[in-house]
Parts: sequence; structure tokens; C-alpha cells
Amino acid sequence: MTDKKKLGRDTIAAHAGRDPQRFDGVVNTPVFRASTVLFPDLESYQRRDPDDYKVMRYGIYGTPTTFALEEAVAQLEGGYAAVALPSGLAAIVAALAAFARSGAHILISDSVYQPTRNFCDKRLRTLGVDIEYYDPSIGSAIGDLIRPETTAVFCEAPGSLTFEMQDIPAIAAAAHAKGVAVLADTTWATPYFFRSFEHGVDISIHAGTKYIAGHSDVMMGIVVTNEKYWLAVRRTVADYGYCVSPDDCYLALRGLRTIGVRMRQQQQSAIKIARWLQARPEVMRVLYPAFERDPGHAIWKRDFSGACSLFGVEMKPEYSPESTHAFVEALELFGIGASWGGYESLALPTTG
Repeated sequence: MTDKKKLGRDTIAAHAGRDPQRFDGVVNTPVFRASTVLFPDLESYQRRDPDDYKVMRYGIYGTPTTFALEEAVAQLEGGYAAVALPSGLAAIVAALAAFARSGAHILISDSVYQPTRNFCDKRLRTLGVDIEYYDPSIGSAIGDLIRPETTAVFCEAPGSLTFEMQDIPAIAAAAHAKGVAVLADTTWATPYFFRSFEHGVDISIHAGTKYIAGHSDVMMGIVVTNEKYWLAVRRTVADYGYCVSPDDCYLALRGLRTIGVRMRQQQQSAIKIARWLQARPEVMRVLYPAFERDPGHAIWKRDFSGACSLFGVEMKPEYSPESTHAFVEALELFGIGASWGGYESLALPTTG
């Protein structure tokens, strides 16, 4: 029997989450659309385990198509199990909600994705959760902010728009010493370039819309957990009533099969473009951890095996927002639109 722990990333991406012999030799797991699932008798229906989320019992909990995607992503990242959700934000919401209760204290990196901040400020605070934003460069000093009522530390590396790296192993060691879970939005690196669980993360969150699906045609979120927090997160997803179309799971799984070649090519293309921009007189700096001069480069080089294609460009102060807008408008091979991780190039001006 093959030792899955010794398989390379590309081999896992090609083989995980499929069993051709189960489906008459069909290479790709078929699309199973289902709401009602019939049981052979009343006894087996009444005997079903409410915490067994890997068997067919009702469509909202998934079908073999869903399970195949979840298994493949969890195996690629080295987690215990995964659950698919209808968007990246849904994955963030469910993961945080698993640790939210009145009186709880949750630490959030100050450079997180804006919708994550919106959820914390507009929803969790109204439920009595104390949200505290911390400096993303804090490292092991996160331990000084942890209180008896702290339930989770939420990381994002690199940070949205500003691209600060975080010393996740140091944060995790300090948090675990006080019994606190570590959550991380790892969409940028994907399970291919960052092995979350080997660096102390307990719950890894992905906008599968981006690189996992990879073709700008699927909305998807995926949460991967270790064994300790699996049921807490999976029950929360069930309580919120989240479910994902099996057709979208099929497309995301098909995209995952080529994640290795796509990530390597996109990194190569991004570095070429970013270096060209770095040499432009209008540019003050390029925000990209893969660059040697980036403040987070040492951490990136230590913990990550690659960089995705998303980076930021900071223009010099003398160049007005209007000039930046004119630059974006003049691009012929770059689209103007939200998201990233697909096969087309995108550019958007941002302020912050």
C-alpha cells in the first residue's frame, strides 16, 4: 500500500479524492446531485450517526462529489479533514463562528481581508464577542495579548493588499501554550505552497474560488482542520445550513488536478512582471514576499515553497490616483475585475 505521507504534491493533486474502480473505472468522480437519500430500512435510517459527515444521508451534508473534493484538499494540505462551503467568505464566517460566543475574545490580524473585518465588527461584536486587532508582525509576543477568555487567533499571511508576512510558527507556539486555536486564511499560498499544519495552524481557510478552482467560474470556500477541531467546525457549517453545488465541487476538483503546473507558471509570470514594474520610475515599491528586499522575505523563504501570482504595487506620492487609474485603463491584456487566481491577468487600483 502506498504511503500517502511520502507522496509528492503533484502526485497527491493528481490522485487524491478519487476511486475509479468505485465508479466503473471512470477517472473523475461523477457529479452526484441529490437532496433525498433513501435508506434500505427504518432501522438504518434511525441508526445514522449525526457526526459522520462522510456518508450520504441528505444532500445538504454533501454527496460523493463533495467528499472527493474535501478529501483531496485535506490530503494535499496535510490536514485531518475538510469541508466545502459556497464562498471564501462563508468559509471564514463558519471557521470564526465555531469559536464565537458571548464573552469570548478573538485576536485578528490587523491586515486581514476587509470582509473578514466587516464580519468581525458588524456581526461578532453584536453577539458579545470581543474582537482585538493585532500587529501582523507580532510573532511570539501574541502570547501577551491572550486572556483566559481568548478562544482563537486568526492569521492571514501575507496580509490583504499590504502583504505583510506573519511568523505563524511563533504565533502558533505561543497560542498553543495557552490552549488557544490558530486559524489562518491561507488562500494566497494555497495548500500547494504552504503546508499549514506543519507550521502550527489548526484550521486553514481557503477561498477555493481563486487558485484551487483556478478558472474564474466557481464560487467556493474550503476549511481544512486538524482532528482536534474538526467536529466543532463541521457542526458549525451544518448549523448555518451551508452547502455547495456538486457541479461546483466537480469543477473545483478538476481545477485542483492542475494546481501544481498553474502555480509554478503563474509565479514565474508574476515575478517577471513584478520585476519590470519594480524598475519603473513611477513605482516606489512592489509588495511581494518572494522578492529579496521585501520585509517578509525571510519568513516567506523559510515557511513557503513558492509564491502565488498576486502582488501589490505602491506608486510614488507624486503620482496622483488619476494617473494610476489611467495606467490601469490603458492595459490591453489585463482585465478590470474582482478576484484573482484564474488564468487571466487582472489589475485594480486600491486605497487604504
